[in-house]
Amino acid sequence: MGHEECGDGKLAAEGEIAVARLALDSGDLPHAADHLADAMLHDPQQPDLYEALAELCARAGGAAAARTYFPLEGRIYLGTLVCRAHIEAAAGDWDDAVGLIASAIGFEPATPWAHAAWFAREDLAELVTPDAVVQALPRAMSGLPDPMPEDLAAAVRPFADLVRAAVRRHPDHAALLALASGLVRRLGDTEEGVRLAERAHRAAPGHLSAVMFGNALRAHGDTGRALAVWEAELARDPSDTHLAVDVAELYGATGRPAKGLPWLDRVLAAEPDHPKAGPARHGLRHRIDGGTVHLVALADHHRAHPDHDYAPELLAHLVRQQPWLGIVPGAREATVNVLHQCLESPTATRDSELEITASQLEPPSSRLAVRLAFPAADVAYGSIPEPDPRNPVRPVGTRVWTWNGTEPAPAVPAPSADAAELLRDTAEIAWPAPPAAYDHAVRLAGLPLEDLLGALAHPPAPREDELGRALLAHQPELWVRAVQVFACLGIAHHRTDQPWADSKRREVLLDLLYGADDWTVEAAGFALAAVGWTQPETRTDIADHLHTRLRHTAEAARRREVTILQSLCTLMLVCPWADARALTLARTLAEEPADDTPATAPAVPKPGLLRRLFRRH
Repeated sequence: MGHEECGDGKLAAEGEIAVARLALDSGDLPHAADHLADAMLHDPQQPDLYEALAELCARAGGAAAARTYFPLEGRIYLGTLVCRAHIEAAAGDWDDAVGLIASAIGFEPATPWAHAAWFAREDLAELVTPDAVVQALPRAMSGLPDPMPEDLAAAVRPFADLVRAAVRRHPDHAALLALASGLVRRLGDTEEGVRLAERAHRAAPGHLSAVMFGNALRAHGDTGRALAVWEAELARDPSDTHLAVDVAELYGATGRPAKGLPWLDRVLAAEPDHPKAGPARHGLRHRIDGGTVHLVALADHHRAHPDHDYAPELLAHLVRQQPWLGIVPGAREATVNVLHQCLESPTATRDSELEITASQLEPPSSRLAVRLAFPAADVAYGSIPEPDPRNPVRPVGTRVWTWNGTEPAPAVPAPSADAAELLRDTAEIAWPAPPAAYDHAVRLAGLPLEDLLGALAHPPAPREDELGRALLAHQPELWVRAVQVFACLGIAHHRTDQPWADSKRREVLLDLLYGADDWTVEAAGFALAAVGWTQPETRTDIADHLHTRLRHTAEAARRREVTILQSLCTLMLVCPWADARALTLARTLAEEPADDTPATAPAVPKPGLLRRLFRRH
């Protein structure tokens, strides 16, 4: 359980403490202990909480006797663990008290567990043995990012102060120096981290000190020395295969991925199912070869080895902010370019009655973006170019748009209120990788097709959170595209009991792919690509249809502007299993300059729009 917002947490803690006092008054100490543990989770800095803990100890016959009410066997409740830490401190068992607080930090580092009066004792470093600090450090660091953001650093600072005091008191304790370097490095002081680790390595050369010294040097930017230290240690003792992976990846990070491959080959020769070496090798090969072959291989690796968490972690790192691989691309229409100019105008308001006229037809979804920001806007189109962008490239049974001359209108009814709200809560502009986007959309599997199709032409408003407000104010087209992407991913989950070749989900997605020029074509293309990434048996079929659509679009682009062409090229290249002709066509078209593309059309969201992926789920 995470720490609550300050106001709500304080009130909840006060309520739990009040109930605990009633239990204490009636002599029900176990019941009181349970409520104090709950209060600890709500607000560990509540002064009344520590008074109530002291009262429980007194009624139990002392702190040592009170331990029994905060057991540490079996599945341990975090509030119980922290209360036990304070009980141990009250009993004078400082080693256990510090160790338990370290465990809490590792589990929930954003909560100020160490902000307690006894942790601020000037003599605490004298009371705790250096070996206890050595044992506590890995527990705390297991949950700490490297480096730590300031809010986490503030929560952890009393623990870090104790570690620094212990180092000053025990300047020759090599293990303490080595592990302390890891903590201060995370706090951003990489120079001190290097000094501590180097002292440890000189005092007691060994595996721990070598690993920590290399980590400190790498964080400080001295990658050459880091590699030298690690390679020397592996020459002495080659048994640490994870260190060999670190060496390989450091070569990759410094622009020498080919030098890292032999390290991984040796690991895999001895341990073919190594949890990190296989994914790391795909990562290095990707740095060397480019493209998406090794990215798909990472997804395949994780599917074959679901317990190997490093594969999706590495994949997410490699595709971050890459169009379609990790983020919905920006739009290229002139209408959207004008929309951005209006949004940046100091005189424009949401009620402005804008009039936008494009010289020729553009994807009708671009008008959705304009009216999302300016509901009273009028968007008109001039000529109808040839070949007619209103026509599907083959006969289809599902249409999203209908036309009256140059005036588009939805061909599908709006989704139900419940479906719209679920899509609003599900849609994202970014995802860790295509399989993650596909998996995230499973929550839409129960929606009727009519609702999913309706959302393509009737997208709900953005969420009323920081990101939603930023999108509405600066890039509303990204929200429209995100809703369309996840609606199509929802279609990809429709009736998954039906075999792919004869399924309704395939039929509808292909109808959308082959439909009139629109953002919904791109959204359907991504949904199909995501299916291919997750279900290898569908890949040939999906690549063939993406290729067919790309050929039709490329032919049209020889005679008129096609704003979705570059996006379709990217989607084709997202499917590296396609045949060589398809990939060559996509690469060739992608490399052609798009002279008519507005210079201000964004390829990715503006800085500050992205937040943690799938943050609520």
